[in-house]
Amino acid sequence: MQLLRRWSVRQAKLLRSVYRWGAALAPTLAPLARGIGRERLATCLRPIERGTKSLLFDCRMCGQCALSATGMRCPMSCAKSMRNGPCGGVRPDGHCEVNPDQRCAWLDAGDGDTRIGAGAHTPGWRERLAPLDHRRQGRSDWIELIAPPTVTRPNAEPPATLAIVSTAPDPSGPFEAAWRRGEFLVTVEIAPPDSPDPAPLLARAEPFRELAHAINITDGAGANCHMSSVAAASVLAAAGLVPVCQVGCRDRNRIALQGDVLGAAALGVRNVLCLTGDDVSQGDHPGAKPVFDLDAVNLLEVLRGMRDRAEYASGRRLEQAPRLFLGATANPFVPPYADRVANLERKIDAGAQFVQTQFCFDLRLLDDFMRAVRARGLHRRAAIIVGVGTLASAKALRWMREHVPGVHVPDAHIARIAAVADPRAEGIRAGVETVRQLRAIEGVAGVHLMGHRNEAALAEIIVAAGLRRGAASTTPPFIKETTE
Repeated sequence: MQLLRRWSVRQAKLLRSVYRWGAALAPTLAPLARGIGRERLATCLRPIERGTKSLLFDCRMCGQCALSATGMRCPMSCAKSMRNGPCGGVRPDGHCEVNPDQRCAWLDAGDGDTRIGAGAHTPGWRERLAPLDHRRQGRSDWIELIAPPTVTRPNAEPPATLAIVSTAPDPSGPFEAAWRRGEFLVTVEIAPPDSPDPAPLLARAEPFRELAHAINITDGAGANCHMSSVAAASVLAAAGLVPVCQVGCRDRNRIALQGDVLGAAALGVRNVLCLTGDDVSQGDHPGAKPVFDLDAVNLLEVLRGMRDRAEYASGRRLEQAPRLFLGATANPFVPPYADRVANLERKIDAGAQFVQTQFCFDLRLLDDFMRAVRARGLHRRAAIIVGVGTLASAKALRWMREHVPGVHVPDAHIARIAAVADPRAEGIRAGVETVRQLRAIEGVAGVHLMGHRNEAALAEIIVAAGLRRGAASTTPPFIKETTE
């Protein structure tokens, strides 16, 4: 069966032509639908459609077929239900983070697109796919081509069109303001505590008050349970610190995601980093049910609508729009490399204003990524903040490389840390060197410091690299976008 699906990807151009021919021919069957009834015909078509598309494309019958736009590979075969490109956890061999024996569905989609003649280097390649309407699960798409449903519109005045509000003249907070001033940005990541007591969290965050522009609060990182990211970020905001609240799609549906972000904004949290989320099987609750109602691209689009149009995803009006500075992630260090920049562009198009990358231990890969970023002008539309970090030993680095999908640690870096008597100090030196090299790369707007429960070392890197808040950036200042 896998061989047949690989054949379908290799024949993507032919199969898309067949699909287009079938779509053009389908309306000629409309009299049949009228004769026997639309739903009765759909009932007849459904098992044929399910069997054919499942065999060839691993179709899950979501009722919103996107095969012709995804290289003839069903995006719903992705274990995380990613609708808009690969997650950041693709393994070095190109296999899935969740199912290591399965090749990433989005690598197949990219291969199919290339054969069709589109691809990651094509302008406008692969428009954003909207979130699923789960009411359509199991329905036939073929019947939609034969006899589109009649839509009954209520006899009412259409809602007034809301102007999109530009956030450029009025930054949502000091983090966004620093970007607009052209400062070289410094963010640091802290995991929430395993306690309802906020004191330890504040103690770990306090040293960064004068060192970093913002402090990331993780949201169930590694699929492990901690204090809620919304609550922890709100604790920091109340103490006068500047948090970035990470919000993942793994654990909540679109209703809860919007409610959490609105609640965080009410408590002074302005900066939101949108994530799809890690695989639950790798965490401390492997039996939990993953949600993945949205992916990060669609979450960005939803939150931008709340901010700019004062609307929920449903179209219902908000009484007041939240002020948000929206962020996303990127991982230039794992396959599919060509798709990473295209995926970044989709996130920026959806609303991302800042982007934080995975750990950078390989400057060659980052150089390739940033060259493509500059070619598309993406560094002028969002702050590209590169992940830098340190672990306490070569053993910890090996463990992370082997057990954390999406993290690429070259052998040379591990050998460097293993060869010295004081690996902690050498890790700090390597971090400082990386920061200095990153500042010389055009388009890099800042660095994101990471190291689990290793805040003291991160603070040392910031100080030793001369990164206290207010340093000048090598990135051109924010270019005001045209108000839509």
